[in-house]
Amino acid sequence: MEAATWTAIGLLAATSLGSLFYLGSGIDALSSRIDALGARLDSRIDAMSADLGARIEAQGAKMDEHLRRHAG
Repeated sequence: MEAATWTAIGLLAATSLGSLFYLGSGIDALSSRIDALGARLDSRIDAMSADLGARIEAQGAKMDEHLRRHAG
């Protein structure tokens, strides 16, 4: 009877450790995917920021020209 108990404990421990390592590898895979998405998002935000900066500069130039024409 004692051998069966130790066998059950061993199987339970092996199953628990296997599940732990499986979940750990799954979490690592998700971490890699999140990092990749973060990099893509950063590049898109940087591109939009550059575009917005250029548009603001162009609008400022238009306003300056308009003020020069009317200020005389």
